[in-house]
Amino acid sequence: MPVVLVPAARLERWALNFNGRHGSTALAVVDGELTGAASDGSTFTARLPFEERYAGLPDTAGFAAAARELPGDWGILLVRKGGFAVARLAGERMRESKTGQRHVQGRTKAGGQSQQRFARRRDNQARQAYEAAADHAARILDGLTGPLVTGGDHAAIREVLADPRLGRLTVLEHWLPVPDPRRDVLEKAVSEACAVRVEVSNADG
Repeated sequence: MPVVLVPAARLERWALNFNGRHGSTALAVVDGELTGAASDGSTFTARLPFEERYAGLPDTAGFAAAARELPGDWGILLVRKGGFAVARLAGERMRESKTGQRHVQGRTKAGGQSQQRFARRRDNQARQAYEAAADHAARILDGLTGPLVTGGDHAAIREVLADPRLGRLTVLEHWLPVPDPRRDVLEKAVSEACAVRVEVSNADG
């Protein structure tokens, strides 16, 4: 089912539009999520950011208010072979951040010893990139009390989080598929991490 990211400030308007397109919508709270079932058979399930559970009344205003209650101390870590981005935040405000790019050569079609040397050099470049990401993450996220949102490349994130200095972080399952991290990519990822995730099932398929 398609998932849309809706900022908390726009959630009530989004729900009104859903109601207008699909007919009268009955709301309910199920397992910490807000669900809607429209008269035409379409449904939606809204989940709070940071894997929080909703325990309020089945209405969009209350859910939107809960979605605006963001952690006062949380982090984001994005890593790919070509670079990294890490930030520490209070709500949606960045308190400290760092982005970095590292050159990691692409694959080669050469064979034999040449290919082996190339692969070793490529692995060394990737390892150096991950070590740099881990160094900055350890500095910026030191003593973090809230959750950590991750994204980029799964293998790269595993390499960075294997650093013992990052072992106490609370890493969320929610994953952000992002391109090579740059400042604009980091800012967009922060907005996505703070948005309500809405899974929609349209009756017309």
